[in-house]
Amino acid sequence: MQKKQKGLVWFRNDLRVNDNESLTNAIDENDTVIAVYYFDPRHFEQIRFGFKKIEKFRAKFLIESVTALRQNLEKLNISLLVYHQKPEDSIPEIIAQNGISSVYFQEEWTSEEMQVLENIKAKVSDSVSFKGTYNQFLFHPATIPFAIASIPNVFTQFRNQCEKSTAVKPEFTVQPLSKENWITNETVIPKMETLGYADFEMDSRTAFPFRGGENEALNRLEHYFWETKKLSVYKLTRNGLIGTDFSSKFSAWLANGSISAKTIYWAIVKYEQQIGKNDSTYWLIFELIWRDYFKYVSMKNGISIFKIGGILDKKYDWKNNPSAINKWIHGTTEEPFVNANMIELEHTGWMSNRGRQNVASYFAKNLLLDWRIGAAYFEAMLIDYDVHSNYGNWMYVSGVGNDPRDRKFNIKLQAANYDGQSKFQRLWLQQQLF
Repeated sequence: MQKKQKGLVWFRNDLRVNDNESLTNAIDENDTVIAVYYFDPRHFEQIRFGFKKIEKFRAKFLIESVTALRQNLEKLNISLLVYHQKPEDSIPEIIAQNGISSVYFQEEWTSEEMQVLENIKAKVSDSVSFKGTYNQFLFHPATIPFAIASIPNVFTQFRNQCEKSTAVKPEFTVQPLSKENWITNETVIPKMETLGYADFEMDSRTAFPFRGGENEALNRLEHYFWETKKLSVYKLTRNGLIGTDFSSKFSAWLANGSISAKTIYWAIVKYEQQIGKNDSTYWLIFELIWRDYFKYVSMKNGISIFKIGGILDKKYDWKNNPSAINKWIHGTTEEPFVNANMIELEHTGWMSNRGRQNVASYFAKNLLLDWRIGAAYFEAMLIDYDVHSNYGNWMYVSGVGNDPRDRKFNIKLQAANYDGQSKFQRLWLQQQLF
């Protein structure tokens, strides 16, 4: 008699059932499949700069995303166990209790995530196989025309070579398991209060009024592409500041893996075939390639992306001035445009791309403050925080990363160009005016 194979899918930043390589492999290779997700207590603790690693906006979005994942897995007859504890304290028990032969997961390469995986492996038998996949990319690491160690330091070189020689892989599809696979599940998804936050209503002014989860991500794609055809003007409107449709807003779902870059890419290809191809449709692909690029930069450079000198190991005289940091965080600097963007972030967990570039440039280049504090604040606050894009962009703007020209933003000129009638500033600064 052949021993029945049992697989465990450990969800991390891949909170979806569509185009999920780990899930597809687990279903294909096992008789029985169970799934697990962890709200790791370390992610909800205060860090050295005085705010939590995850503040309330991303916490709520994450709860919504995991809730949707559980429902979508249920349709496949797979139970999602959810725990509010460290993965290494629980996965070895699940493996032992359920006779798991293989663990499926999305590979991460930043230090904290790698450490968690090592801690788990140290506690389980060598007979258990760990099967990691890289399904968070547009261009899969096995298909790009570079060794990781020789990823170019300039984006354009990376993009040109990849576009020339790398095909985007097809999406993975998933088939339901039989009803027998379903196990009753007493575990509960934590509430906001369990994680240490008060629940809240979203500010009505937000440009990101969306909920977490795969279904919401697919609804957004349907709306932005097919219902409104906003994709056709994306390049013209993407520097907007107010409202939901000036940009695609996919970043938050991409960040926790509620949708994959490939799903968006293949939807763009279909849109170009059926509605029309232009600079705007290409520009969304261009932005997905930027996202890939920062992942490869962090893969190549390891913990250097968290060091004060960045990947260039540049020496600047960075300051740590609590008063100046505080004014930046709460939007009471001398620059109204910076203030409006920072108040938006504080009230909503969201900020436009244009806003982010300006407030980061102001923090690092005008105030000369340690850029890592600004990056850590973004990590805490942004619903769409992604470690690679966040630290990649902060290094870029601060002159310790991949910007060959080391630019500094002229904030007043930017405000005049992108908020000429001060509508955005009025929207967020009105409390200060009265």
